Amino acid sequence: MNKEFIKAKAAKSRSGDNLWILRLLDNPNDAAELRENKDAWGTTQSNASLCVSCKGSRMLCGKTRCAVMIRVNSLIRAIPFIKGLEIDGASPPSIFVGRKGYPFVYAGPLVPPIHEDTSFYDLPELWFGKTIDEIVGFRSMLVRGKHRVHVNRFDQAGKIMEMTRELAFTTAATDVELALKKRPRGFLCLDDDVQPFGPSAPIKDLKVNSNRWDHRIEKAFYDSDLKAKPAVLNLYNQGVMVTQIQRAFSVGAFGVKQQRCLVPTRWSITAVDSMVSSALMQKVKTFPLINEYRLYESSYLANQFEILMLPDIWRYEAIEAWYPGTVWNPMGKNIVLFGDWEGHKGRTTYANIGGCYYAARLAVCELLTKERRQATVIVLREARPSYTMPVGVWQVRENVRNAMRQRPLRYKTLEEVLERLSSQFRIPILQWIIRSRLITDARKQKKLTQYA
Repeated sequence: MNKEFIKAKAAKSRSGDNLWILRLLDNPNDAAELRENKDAWGTTQSNASLCVSCKGSRMLCGKTRCAVMIRVNSLIRAIPFIKGLEIDGASPPSIFVGRKGYPFVYAGPLVPPIHEDTSFYDLPELWFGKTIDEIVGFRSMLVRGKHRVHVNRFDQAGKIMEMTRELAFTTAATDVELALKKRPRGFLCLDDDVQPFGPSAPIKDLKVNSNRWDHRIEKAFYDSDLKAKPAVLNLYNQGVMVTQIQRAFSVGAFGVKQQRCLVPTRWSITAVDSMVSSALMQKVKTFPLINEYRLYESSYLANQFEILMLPDIWRYEAIEAWYPGTVWNPMGKNIVLFGDWEGHKGRTTYANIGGCYYAARLAVCELLTKERRQATVIVLREARPSYTMPVGVWQVRENVRNAMRQRPLRYKTLEEVLERLSSQFRIPILQWIIRSRLITDARKQKKLTQYA
């Protein structure tokens, strides 16, 4: 990433003036709604933010739509439902464990102030194909109740933490009554790297209506001698959705009893993706090689994914390209390509590109395991300027899963694959080749079959 971007991310956040947002709204009633409820929202931005200068109208960031205004419009729809100190609604079910202040963190349920089937509000496996407005819309409705707890002493944190944990085990949307110490407050953060979420407030009391637990998760929870990784893999092999496993993992449901602890939601997502994909990867290494060059494709939310499979032993690489003005390259002047890779023996350090690396690895390993085949896999992602805001690692996992569901394009040579790639990407193919360790190796490597 460029120095300007890193400097911008490190800039101290400060309060912004909300009035310019009010002036941008086409509907006077919308502005009146926000003004009437001014205590329930606010804005922040970094010192280097272009948002104050742009005010949502000049698109100085290079995007085709204003991320701030998408959030504002979602907030307008949510505010009328979020008033007072009590929230009564159907949780998807959903919980959130923060990471700020670790090992003392805030944990609690996510509750929308509505009674209907909200199960898809926190089930990314069902989100593929939804627009950015839909995703931000239903995420903005989730009010986050916060209860401060030490990650290693959560079993001593009382009724609120106990109810939160039980909620994580349920199989369907569950009625929740949430009493708060003060009115929920949300921020329209004007930094591009913050994912959309609803308002939050400290919890005074929590009531969760009884609902059926997932018996598979319940069994793992009560097995206090079963280590966390085997528990996660057993649940995955039994068909439990990755999101459900991640949710239970986050509230300390697995592992030897004395070692159980809360895991911040962001960390639990990557941990489960890593554990499952590592196990699948070991199986993939025992299978015969594919016998052709394959290319899988998927495009969603202005992200173009191209997944190459080469007829060689298991190795893996993931590379992302970000245009100036996109989520992770907002202040840059040039396209940024960065990624990481691993050889046949795997890796022991955390990937440079973060959770996206493991989410994509999980998706490709699922297909190879299903086909009982082995290959060298290269995941290429081009995030285009119209990718307005980040929506989470799930987008990578489900985009690659979608690619794996498609019939692959098959080729006899690597050069034919690269020719196809050059027509699908806007970035010149040479830039991808230079950045890719595995493509470079494949082009240079000579095989015995070439001399047969």
